[in-house]
Amino acid sequence: MHKYSVIIRETYLDFYGHLNNANYLVLLEEARWELITSGGYGMKTIQKLGQGSVILEVNLQFKKEIKARDVIEIQTSLVDYEGKVGHLKQEMVNQDGELCASAIFAFGLFDLKQRKLVPPSDAWKQALGSSQRLGG
Repeated sequence: MHKYSVIIRETYLDFYGHLNNANYLVLLEEARWELITSGGYGMKTIQKLGQGSVILEVNLQFKKEIKARDVIEIQTSLVDYEGKVGHLKQEMVNQDGELCASAIFAFGLFDLKQRKLVPPSDAWKQALGSSQRLGG
């Protein structure tokens, strides 16, 4: 499991004083970028290889209000990766250990030249941190 911490800034808030729904997706994406970049598959690698992650579907559930200056830990884990499509689970947990949001993302490795999904490469599997559990 990959962990990414963030302080909720006032610029992320809506008129009700809690995290705007669109900013949940922004923060979850930041955590995914940290996961793959720390795994050796950052922007330079994507540009060099011409292959990168693409989100196919998201199911996001809001569980508990997140407010300004809350410290949130985003926990990302690979659920499965069968064929060309994988699933990541991301949970946002507050400083009291309470689950605030949960999301499941369907994703794949997209080839920029072929303009289609391709099977996960060894480098991509390594970036996700669980190459031993992934199917090709």
